[in-house]
Amino acid sequence: MNKINNLEHTIQKAKEGNQIAFSRLLDMFWNDVYGFQLKRTENENDSEDITIQTFSKAFDKIDTFDQAYVFKTWLITISKNIHIDLVRKRKKSLLDSRSTSEAVTTVLDVEPSMEDKLIQEQNLADLLQDIKRLKPHYQEVINLRYFNELSYADIAKKLNEPMNNVKVKLLRAKKLLSEIIKERK
Repeated sequence: MNKINNLEHTIQKAKEGNQIAFSRLLDMFWNDVYGFQLKRTENENDSEDITIQTFSKAFDKIDTFDQAYVFKTWLITISKNIHIDLVRKRKKSLLDSRSTSEAVTTVLDVEPSMEDKLIQEQNLADLLQDIKRLKPHYQEVINLRYFNELSYADIAKKLNEPMNNVKVKLLRAKKLLSEIIKERK
């Protein structure tokens, strides 16, 4: 299967709610969106937050994606709009205002991913040291999900964030943690 057909297949699976497909899309396009925002904002934290929001919104609205267009361009457009909104909010000093009409898609935890299996296999002391190497907001979602055993909805409520943001942060945190663990081996 060539790259284009593979991407179309992955997008179709994501439209059907397949979490592995969401994870693949995140892996494929994270650096593109993050790099784009880093050039715009010149701020790592803002870039990361905007990228998380981009994937959250993209996963929420994936059923509206028209495959006649380029997926990366669609993501960049979402990212650009989120950045514009952020700048407007900051100019109006409305940093704390959040949308309450956030649509939520249900993504089921069907089977542990490779990252989940690696995380579960680690010695707890080593794992805790590895988690400490993550940025604080990634540490927090990992701790809430795996040590406090909170659901996505409970984490979203505790962090006062949309559930899709929590899902994207957790996907990204697991990916980064997996890379740290592999690096140590």
